[in-house]
Amino acid sequence: MLQYLRSFLFSLFMIIATIVIAILSLFMLALPQKYRYTIIHSYGVLHVWMLKVLCGLDYRIEGTENIPETNGIIFCKHQSTWETLALQQIFPAQTFVIKRELLWIPFFGWGLAIIKPIAIDRNAGQQAIRQIVRQGIDRLQKGIWVVIFPEGTRVPPGKKVRYKLGGAILAAESGYPVTPVAHNAGEFWPKGQFLKKPGVIQVVIGPPIPSKNRKPEEILEEARNWIESTMERISGEAAKE
Repeated sequence: MLQYLRSFLFSLFMIIATIVIAILSLFMLALPQKYRYTIIHSYGVLHVWMLKVLCGLDYRIEGTENIPETNGIIFCKHQSTWETLALQQIFPAQTFVIKRELLWIPFFGWGLAIIKPIAIDRNAGQQAIRQIVRQGIDRLQKGIWVVIFPEGTRVPPGKKVRYKLGGAILAAESGYPVTPVAHNAGEFWPKGQFLKKPGVIQVVIGPPIPSKNRKPEEILEEARNWIESTMERISGEAAKE
């Protein structure tokens, strides 16, 4: 019951913080991108800290030496809401490829809009891919990291789905490297679950995957193999603890 209470307090905090940040973001729309990103970055950092304080949910990182000095594309495992918050603490200024419906959510969507996400219609097929490439290159050339969840949606721990090619096409056409990220956040904060379990999320950052003069399929396969093999390792290690 205590963990349910802690989870309730965190959810209450998240609702209030989202409303406050969303209202503040409306007054920051005229400011340069770096200043607008600061408020969203603070939102992520604060929530990750509150998870530790209220719910006893912390994390540890392996592979920070693999983060390139210049920006690029992040391919991240997608299991939870947690990684959308924590990535803002781990990597420099970034934006996300998201489904456009997220921008329609009151307050949350307002705040999300100020970091200029690449909001696609997932039913648009080739048009959505062209949008990812066009807007992704624009963000990358401005020094912003582009976060892509190649599975396309949150996937429960242990389940595997086909990785989508859009992010790899962006990598191949832009020439920016892909940094793969694996984590087991879904074991502590599962999709659609109210309860946040205490523990330590393992995050592993892999070596950058070169993309110049390579086919999208090759880039995607290398990223998928690294992410899924690393998931097997960290899930096995977590089970032994």
